[in-house]
Amino acid sequence: MGESSTLINLILLAIAVGVFLKLRSVLGRRTGNERPPYDPYSAPEKSPAGNDKVIALPKRQVDGDAGGIDPYPQREPYVVKDRWAGIAPAGSPLAQTLTEIALADRRFDAEAFISGARIAYEMIVTAFAKGDRQALRPLLDEHVYQSFDSVIAGRETRGEQVEQHFIGITKSALSAAALEAKRARLTVTFTSELTSCVKNREGVVIEGDPVTVRQVNDVWTFERDLKATDPNWRLVATDADA
Repeated sequence: MGESSTLINLILLAIAVGVFLKLRSVLGRRTGNERPPYDPYSAPEKSPAGNDKVIALPKRQVDGDAGGIDPYPQREPYVVKDRWAGIAPAGSPLAQTLTEIALADRRFDAEAFISGARIAYEMIVTAFAKGDRQALRPLLDEHVYQSFDSVIAGRETRGEQVEQHFIGITKSALSAAALEAKRARLTVTFTSELTSCVKNREGVVIEGDPVTVRQVNDVWTFERDLKATDPNWRLVATDADA
């Protein structure tokens, strides 16, 4: 067994030596003249004289270097546009507050808000005239709803009925804004046209005129908690603009 093991070890050693010599003959030995590894961050070597295949690239323009190349030829100057143009005067407190609201709520769109406020205005005026509490509740703050409900209840007790024809809104504009913590308030002035009258139990007109078109000026304030997932604004205050 000992002689057999020694013979196997000699055979394996001979094979290992043969492999080493073979690799040495293929890969060669270092002579000290080998080209160093490529370093992409090192300075480029100077090209030998007369070598017309090497082209020098132009240097990038440096500030104050009039002889450099403009990396942005014919570039238009950047101009910051007035975000609230047509809604609030540039630099006004109203514009500043709108910007603060937009920063607090990235979804805020002043034009979309005014458009929605116009729709809400017509819905509320119409529902109030009809005494439609179901339509009013989701559009009003609880305090305003209680006030509207009280007026409607008084009409019902007296047997009165409002006949109204809403013609349309002739003008609407954002007039004020406020932001306290995450609660935003926006005030809109409305000018609308309608016909309206109140009739008693016998159907006799006791107030208003069912034919004459009159102009109504209202100042309404809407509020929304910017932290809430509900995107809707609710009416929190009403006033008449003389």
